[in-house]
Amino acid sequence: MTPEIKGFLLLSVVKLLTVFTVVMVGVALLTLMERKVSAWMQNRFGPNRVGYGGLLQPAADGLKNLVKEETLPAHANKGLFLLAPALSFIPALMLTAVIPFAAPLPVTFDLTLPLLGRFIHTGPMPMVVADLPVGFLFILAISSLGVYGIALAGWSSNSKYSLLGGLRASAQMVSYEVPLGMSIVPVLLLSGNVTFSAVIADQQTGLWYVLPLFFSFFIFLVAGFAETNRLPFDMPEAESELIAGYHTEYSGMKFSMFFIAEYANIVTVCAVTVTLFFGGWDIPFTAWDQTPGLAQTLLTGAFLFLKILFFIFVVMWVRWTLPRFRFDQLMSLGWKFMLPVALGYVMLTGAALWGIEDVAGVTNPKLRGAILFVLNLALGYLVFFVVDRGYIVTGAGSAGRRGAAGLGGTR
Repeated sequence: MTPEIKGFLLLSVVKLLTVFTVVMVGVALLTLMERKVSAWMQNRFGPNRVGYGGLLQPAADGLKNLVKEETLPAHANKGLFLLAPALSFIPALMLTAVIPFAAPLPVTFDLTLPLLGRFIHTGPMPMVVADLPVGFLFILAISSLGVYGIALAGWSSNSKYSLLGGLRASAQMVSYEVPLGMSIVPVLLLSGNVTFSAVIADQQTGLWYVLPLFFSFFIFLVAGFAETNRLPFDMPEAESELIAGYHTEYSGMKFSMFFIAEYANIVTVCAVTVTLFFGGWDIPFTAWDQTPGLAQTLLTGAFLFLKILFFIFVVMWVRWTLPRFRFDQLMSLGWKFMLPVALGYVMLTGAALWGIEDVAGVTNPKLRGAILFVLNLALGYLVFFVVDRGYIVTGAGSAGRRGAAGLGGTR
């Protein structure tokens, strides 16, 4: 093995340990953030007894789960019951490895370690654990594996409530993965590349994709809520109907691993949203961040952190604002509205890009983005203010009222 490969592997291990440590600590702190945000919205205090301002509450919760008794249902499938939390936990952590979290850092070193030999690295180091050429296709592939852990948790528990929660989760995640994947196709059409670094670079030369591809952003964000099983899409663990859904029979750290996976998925969805539609680590209105340097790396990393934190707050805001959908409404939204809109938007974006680039000959990325932005404004008015007035997304409630009206308007 050459010293250059050893240097690459050493930096990869350092980035791996750093990112996963930050994610694990951040997930613990997000539980505190959610409780504080919900308390603020409900005009109460939230955790404020353990540590200053309740900062040690996540540590207390973790200690409680560590010492709590682990239970195993009498007739559960022991192997799958123990494997299910890991199948949800591991894919959630793997997704953070492919997201660039700062501008490349110039690193040069030549060192020799006892028994390990010589390590050499020269040039800019991408601030991503694994800069894969398949980019966000890896996100779609690995995120799909999380449903196996939830489905197995529901089935292996040998409980009707858990089984119903697992089935709901499977149906929901499969349904919303389709519009989630379709919403990324316009990003591929606009950037011409599936790697995150190329998507960020294209947004630096043109406009952030949230402007020319607003509908892709809208569909991706809504489908992301459904993928993370968050309100208003938390039907797999609807406590009013299924106790706790697929993890009803779990306790201790196995119970905690499902929540760690949920919050890690929230971080991943927000990070991918920022990377695909809000420039990633790009600092707006300046080209200074495109020059490699330590200051650029630190500042771009801070900007990415603030963008992700904002969207995490939005996720929590939505949870404590909107009521839960009924399951038939949830499936109707995914198959009758999200999927047709995503398919239509892909075809419209392809036709618009063909007209702009091949027919009109527009090659300037900013002008191309501005034309698509105007098109999205017109389309947004048509969809949200003309079409969506109870004729498309009606829900089962409207159907029930129409049926009652046909029977004389009485129940």
